Amino acid sequence: MTTFSVPAISDEGGLQGYLRAIRAFPVLPADEEYMLSRRFTEHGDVEAAHKLVTSHLRLVAKIAMGYRHYGLPVADLISEGNVGLMRAVKKYDPERGFRLSTYAMWWIKAAINEYILNSWSMVKIGTVAAQKKLFFNLRRAKAALGRYEDGDLAPEDVKTIATDLGVPEHEVVTMNRRLSKPDATLNAPVGEDGGMERIELLVDRRPNQEDTLSAQQETNLGHRLIADAMRGLSPREADIIRLRRLQTEPMTLEDIGKSYGISRERVRQIENRAFDKLSRAIKEASHRLGHDRPEPALFLP
Repeated sequence: MTTFSVPAISDEGGLQGYLRAIRAFPVLPADEEYMLSRRFTEHGDVEAAHKLVTSHLRLVAKIAMGYRHYGLPVADLISEGNVGLMRAVKKYDPERGFRLSTYAMWWIKAAINEYILNSWSMVKIGTVAAQKKLFFNLRRAKAALGRYEDGDLAPEDVKTIATDLGVPEHEVVTMNRRLSKPDATLNAPVGEDGGMERIELLVDRRPNQEDTLSAQQETNLGHRLIADAMRGLSPREADIIRLRRLQTEPMTLEDIGKSYGISRERVRQIENRAFDKLSRAIKEASHRLGHDRPEPALFLP
């Protein structure tokens, strides 16, 4: 029996190697996509399903890249997105008149959203704020220690600054090296003859109007579903969810427990129960909106 595999991100090739590998799979024209979908739907043709999946791996990678700021490994985001793509191929009905990419986009985002939802407790929500603090205060901290020169800091200085700013030592080292590099002009000539400037090689990554409108619609829908689901919680549950999950700098279990006069363990139990209720309500509401379509992107980049 013939088996088919999907490329995966390996330690050897890394992300760039994976992106190069998936570019080898061609984007299918509409008529071939329709034919392959019919073959899989009517005859269970695994080879046809494999072609449908591999032709959309670039779509998964593009979507997954938009979720990088959640602090989770890009390889994991792509892997979860690929699972969503496979589900989409299995459920896709070519007779409905729209392309597989339009249908699969919802399943890909739903799979990534579910992964983020389940990993929420592992995401370091304060990382972005901490790095901004480090960026704006590193020079001041160096000046206070009398370190005005560029180059790597002494280990004892790194430790002092990290303690003062409340960030890991390795982030101090990384940020210091970034700030020590001289600015590079975009008008610098490139190429052997110098006939082209660096700015001419930059890619415009701004989304087009269609992508912007689609993202805004999904964001509005996600906000509405979350707001509706929050109304199903008790006042205390809703308050704890806001304090623990919906703030840039979440309150500790101990601080919330003190304000309510309960133990930190009791706060944790209420938080977990409320989060489960919230997740179920959002999923049920999204399924009602789209029949077989999964819940829309609730945690958009």
